Formats: sequence, structure tokens, C-alpha cells
Amino acid sequence: MHLIIQASGADAAVVSHLLAKNPGNIYDRTDKGVRVRMVYTRATSSETEVLIHAEPDPVDLVRGSPDGYDITQYINDREFVTSSLFCSYIRSALGTALNGKPKEEYAKWVDHPFDLQLSFGPVASDLPDRVVEELFSHLGYAVTLEREELSYSFDLKKKSSVRRIILRGQETVQNALRQLFLLIPVLDNYKHYFISEDEIDKIKRYGDGWLETHPHKELIVRRTLRFAELIRKYESKEGTLSIPDNKLLSAEEVEEGRDSLAKASIDRSTEVPRGVQTSVQTDVITDDPPVRLNELRYRAITEVVARLPHRQRIVDMGAGEGKLSARLATIAGVESILAVEPSGQSRLRAMERFAKLEGRHGVVAMPEPIIGSLFYFDEQLQHQDVMILCEVIEHIEAYRLDGIMSTLLQEYQPEVLIVTTPNKEYNEVYAMEQESFRHHDHRFEWTRNELAERCAEWSADTNYTYTIQGIGEHVEGYGQPTQMIIFERREEGQQ
Repeated sequence: MHLIIQASGADAAVVSHLLAKNPGNIYDRTDKGVRVRMVYTRATSSETEVLIHAEPDPVDLVRGSPDGYDITQYINDREFVTSSLFCSYIRSALGTALNGKPKEEYAKWVDHPFDLQLSFGPVASDLPDRVVEELFSHLGYAVTLEREELSYSFDLKKKSSVRRIILRGQETVQNALRQLFLLIPVLDNYKHYFISEDEIDKIKRYGDGWLETHPHKELIVRRTLRFAELIRKYESKEGTLSIPDNKLLSAEEVEEGRDSLAKASIDRSTEVPRGVQTSVQTDVITDDPPVRLNELRYRAITEVVARLPHRQRIVDMGAGEGKLSARLATIAGVESILAVEPSGQSRLRAMERFAKLEGRHGVVAMPEPIIGSLFYFDEQLQHQDVMILCEVIEHIEAYRLDGIMSTLLQEYQPEVLIVTTPNKEYNEVYAMEQESFRHHDHRFEWTRNELAERCAEWSADTNYTYTIQGIGEHVEGYGQPTQMIIFERREEGQQ
């Protein structure tokens, strides 16, 4: 992770004084396992170029974390990408420039705009190129995005979401650094520290003079503060923010439905023939708070389960932290719920969630967290009434799905199998890039026709019929953001 600052012009040499670092010396500090170096690769009267590089210890990055016993904690990009971690590492080295407090004889240069080129990266961002460019172009920069060529031996995706960003324009050193310190975490959409009211002060300090008029202010504030309570406090101090444009939000934010104004309901009176696609109807509301897409999924699934004639025994495959299982525990007639999850940390959180259900009014069955995976056969999962895979299959390589679906429909044989997965066509509504996925771990996302074709293949030569429904706000030509398939087993001899 690095940042390169280049200044050119008659006064370029002054930049070293604003950074308070002598070009003749190498700045090399190690603090809390992180090595930060600043090296001047060019220092003349008309050109200054300084490289700022941070090198954290990957073990220290996860030491003491809740996942300390899980080896998968080491599989991440935090050691390499330019993120909020990088900003925190280099803040002390750039403190003088950020605060605009150089030696007195150079104070007059704090407000002087220089011809700057700022290069930083790699940045792992879920934002489309268009939005990344606009975040900086509205500040007066010419923006260049560079990607490494991909050389996968298998069909994963056409281009990387990791980019190197180069900015060129006239700006003061202080403003340029403050803009980067606020916008780099917005790009990465990751915070390594507890987000408190201090973030509001940071927004005001680093955004002074440019954020108020930035057309993407809403996006910047929401991705910086994250939590509704902090956003409300910011709004109360600064005035109400404009209504968010869902085309400016990240894929994950839109996927969670933070800007959705839809409520889901299912028409219980209509029977749908095999293979016909239907929709979960949505009613747009203007006075209630936004409903997340995840919430709409849970509502749709529990609605389906609640009206099934056989729902005593349920399996929630890929249960995660148990949010859906906890919902299912309140459905009348349910007697057992197996919350199957391979991740130890997620199971622990699910156990904590389930413990809070003890004695609660309306809870009819306590979910049981068990270790398990779709890749390993477990005879206790056979012949259950309902099996649910909520946003699971898209995390599996597509070529492995035929075998998994064969196991589900021919070996486990639940009375009803419910599967939800993203609708790829809807990504265009979110202004996502063509080859982008809604989550970094998705291995595929299918259109409505692609899913219908696969369902027909999976159900062939089985005793199952299926229907496909949509969940979330409907957009003409694109459908709804989530697709839900309901496989129902027929009795022997039944047509």
C-alpha cells in the first residue's frame, strides 16, 4: 500500500517543507508492527516526488481478534490494499501537512495550490468506475484508473475490482491529503476501528471547503459514518441530507436495500403452475423507514414456510449467524430447526442469538446450531419438511452445483426446498459494472432465464415441481433484485 505525491513547477521544492520531511533523509519508522517509510525519489527546484509506503505485519493485523482460532482470518487483502488502515498508518508522518502547521516561514504556502499528481493503490472498491471517477473529478482532478491484467485459468470474472488511482490537478497539499484521508476509506468501504462521533468531527475537518458542495456528499457521509444514529447526529448538525440516489451507492449497500422503500407481501390465494415465474408484490411507502433487502428475503421465506402444510422440521443450510433461523422459530407448528453452518465463529454468534430466544413470547422451537456443509453428506438432514438455502448457492462454483442439487433433491429429499439467489439483470439498476458481482465472494450471478433453465435441469427426473418468485422492488425490464425458487416434492404417482 502506497501513496506517491508529485509536485511540479517553480515552487515544487516547497512541498518538502509542508510535509516537514527533509529530502536528504529517509523517514523509516516502525510502530505497533507497522513499518512506514517516506522516500524522496525526486527533489529539485522544479520537481518533488515522494513515496509513502506502509508495510504492516499480517499476524498483528488479526492478533487478538474474535476469530483468533480460525486460520481463515489470515486470508484477506488488508496487508496490501490502500484503505483506512493505510491512512491511520501514515497519519502521524503527515501530521504537519494535514494540520497545515509548517515552520513559520513556510506558513504562507499552506494555501498555495501546486500542480500535483497523486498516485495511490491498490484500492479494492465495490464502486463502479464511474462513481470512483466522479468522487475526484468533482474536486477538479483529472482521474486515471489502472487495472492489472487478470490471468485466471478458470472463468471467474473479466476484470479485477482492484484499481490503482492517479489524480492530476491544482490543489494545496493540505486539501489534497485531507481529501484522500476522507475518500480512501469511502472507496474501500472498510473501517478497522470503532466508528464513533469522532468520525463526525473528522468529516467536518477533512471535508471543510469541498464536501458541502460535492454532488456525492450523501454517499461519502453514509459510507463514512455507517450507522443510522451517527448519520442522524451529523444531519442534525449540518442540516438534512438529500434523498440518496441508489445509483450512487455501492453494490453491497444497494444489495442490503438501504435505499429501498418497498415492503414485501406474498399473494397466498394464487396457485402457480410448474416453472412459471411470479413476483412478490411490493408496495412503495414514503413515511416508513427503509426496508433492507435482507429483511424482505426473510419475510418472504417465513411467509412461504408459514403456509406450508408440513413445516414441523426445518433445515436452514448456511445459517450464518442465525438471523433467519431465529425468525423461523416463531412460526406456529414448527417443532425443530437445524441451523447448519461451517464457520465456527458464525455458529458462536448464532448460539448467542438463540440463547436470547429462551422464554421469549411467541418462540415455538429453539434452533439448534450444528456444524455442516453442502459438500459433506449428513444423514440427519434427510427427509426433513423444509430445507432453506438463503443466498447460499451463489457462493459455490457453478460447476459444483449440479452435484449439490442432486444430493438435495435425490438424497436429502425435503418436502419443500427453498432457494434464494441474486437476479443478475437487476445489477444494472444499481449502476454496477457489467461483470461485477454484488459481493466479493459470489462465484456467479444468474439472469432470470439462466436460473429458470438450471431449475428445469435440476428438477428433471425427480419428484419435484418448482415455482420461481421475485423479492424486492420491481423495475420494468429488470425484474426484482432477488429470485426465490420453491421446489415441492410430489407424492409417488402424483402428476
